[in-house]
Amino acid sequence: MSALLVTKTLGLFFITAIAEIVGCYLPYLWLKKDGSAWLLIPAAISLALFAWLLTLHPAESGRIYAAYGGVYVVTALLWLKAVEGASLSTYDAVGAAFTLTGMAIIAAGWKAP
Repeated sequence: MSALLVTKTLGLFFITAIAEIVGCYLPYLWLKKDGSAWLLIPAAISLALFAWLLTLHPAESGRIYAAYGGVYVVTALLWLKAVEGASLSTYDAVGAAFTLTGMAIIAAGWKAP
């Protein structure tokens, strides 16, 4: 894969992960934090965006889901720190590195579009 395609794919994975996390976080706020039921509308829109974004990736869906998982883990940890204010541990960093390594191995086997 070319460097441009790798950069584009990683950026698309990151945007996809944000859409998924927002789509799941808003119902969490409604159910667990006494948020408004109106949060379900942007949540549904965000999850629809997430599903559409998955179709834009450059490989078969099963490989996309497998590789996407690595970026999702890292994005979820960044969300945990930025939005929820939690501290990240060494275990978080090592786990994220392992998942990104797995993602890179899977993505290295993709055939060029």
